[in-house]
Amino acid sequence: MPYDPTETAVIVVDMQNGFCHPDGSLYAEPSEAAIGPVTSLVERAREAGASVVYTRDVHPPEQFDGTHYYDEFDRWGEHVVEGSWDAELVGGLDVREADHIVEKHTYDAFYQTELEGHLDAHGISDLLICGTLANVCVLHTAGSAGLRDYRPVVVEDALGYITEDHREYAVDHADWLFGETTTREDVEFAEP
Repeated sequence: MPYDPTETAVIVVDMQNGFCHPDGSLYAEPSEAAIGPVTSLVERAREAGASVVYTRDVHPPEQFDGTHYYDEFDRWGEHVVEGSWDAELVGGLDVREADHIVEKHTYDAFYQTELEGHLDAHGISDLLICGTLANVCVLHTAGSAGLRDYRPVVVEDALGYITEDHREYAVDHADWLFGETTTREDVEFAEP
């Protein structure tokens, strides 16, 4: 069934230098390889009139000071620090003024951000979710979308990841538990 572009947004998760550029702090080659597929999905969505939202994982240097359990710097090392080159969206993405950019501080793009308000204000109910990392920020964002009664659809051939097992886990889990999966080829938009 085609997506209604007036009710659909492509959510591009964390396609940043830190993850997608060879000099990034948490670079993974499959994340760099996802730039082309993500860009082609965004182009098709734009042509159809769908919304585009980019998320940026950004950590203030002091974010995890005093935490007793949740410390991403402890888990992953210091990465995408606020104001750094690492935190910028990677070159090769066609980010436009009409696109919405959400800064987040956790794996979940809905947690303590304005993403839900933005989507609701624009009448968005269906989310085509792509980006990186498949089993971390993509999966947590998709799950959170489902819990908020959006229709999360993970675009399985527009994902970055560390290992293929991680991508397969994310796709299988999304499909089984809370959402749907698709491929870029199977994404169709309804005529306005």
